[in-house]
Amino acid sequence: MADTEQSADRALIERTIAAIGGPDHESSAAVARAFDGKVKPLHSLGRLEALAARVAGIQRTTTPRVDSPVVLVCAADHGIARTGVSAYPQEVTAQMLAAFTGGRAAVSILAHQADAQLVVADLGVIEPPQLHPPHTYAAVLDRRVRAGTDNSAEGPAMTRAEAEQAVAVGIRLAEELIEGGADLIALGEMGIGSTTTASVLTSAILDRDPARVVGAGTGVEGEALAHKVEMVDAVLARHEDVEDPWDVLAAMGGLEIAALAGVALGCASRQVPALLDGFISTAGALVAWRLAPAAADAMIAAHRSTEPGHTMQLQEMGLTPLLDLEMRLGEASGAALAIPLVRSSLALLQDMGDLADLGPDDAVTDDAPPHGAPDGAPPHGG
Repeated sequence: MADTEQSADRALIERTIAAIGGPDHESSAAVARAFDGKVKPLHSLGRLEALAARVAGIQRTTTPRVDSPVVLVCAADHGIARTGVSAYPQEVTAQMLAAFTGGRAAVSILAHQADAQLVVADLGVIEPPQLHPPHTYAAVLDRRVRAGTDNSAEGPAMTRAEAEQAVAVGIRLAEELIEGGADLIALGEMGIGSTTTASVLTSAILDRDPARVVGAGTGVEGEALAHKVEMVDAVLARHEDVEDPWDVLAAMGGLEIAALAGVALGCASRQVPALLDGFISTAGALVAWRLAPAAADAMIAAHRSTEPGHTMQLQEMGLTPLLDLEMRLGEASGAALAIPLVRSSLALLQDMGDLADLGPDDAVTDDAPPHGAPDGAPPHGG
């Protein structure tokens, strides 16, 4: 990379981090008060009320909206995959990109169901598939930094300049999507070996025992799972003196995780919610949080993955997942499922009636059912 390009990347990252502020607590509080006045028992919508208030704080408005959500999947290959840590060969990364664009993958279907635009970005797939528009469900953006990372158990996954470049790519992706109208970005990923890399990053950043962090990933168990733990241990031992978050990211990878860190930073700087998927996407968010702790204020955890390290990540950043469906697919599938939940919370805020607007005949009393409910029916579920 040319020195001028590297300087531009660093300047962009610094500007983005400097622009990240906290949420607008006044907007959040105003939305909470608005829900208190709706035609329902106090706080009876539970965490949906808090969700709408969080979006309001992120967007810094008392009338939050999510009209144009985008599901962004960043893809890249990992050198550590060559050590046999996955149940699938590395070629599957490219094959899944074809499935995304052809509308055959889970996230393709779920994004469509959520009425969200699906965007796929190639950060470093070793052998990108040959795609043939216009017969594709979604385009693949060429944002390649390099053709996969090196094996982090043998040396650095990439250079610091490449790590910075990948983060800057993520920031530019977020800016491009937001300038195009995106008001929520769901973060997803694809890359064989990515759960191992996410386990390494999580263990290093949170100083946790890999045996407690590493999960099944693509379905490894028994001896294969033990081997995966050994490889995470080996990477951590190889880079035991690395502490700076940039050096950790460069040493341990990966390209798509670095890009997702950039997307999270970009969202936070532009007051747009970053809807996190599972373990790997949250590893990118964890990197962003280490670089700019206030970035976590713009994050929403879509669901809890069965990967044990995911709960550790969420707890460290103070995030409570919206869903817990025992999923571990990745590719933004859980985040896509949560988009309608976010939109529903905002629709309730916008369209639900206020108690103050009810006439005397509509008042809810102990002796009469609420307006529109049949006699004897429990008000609002009792």
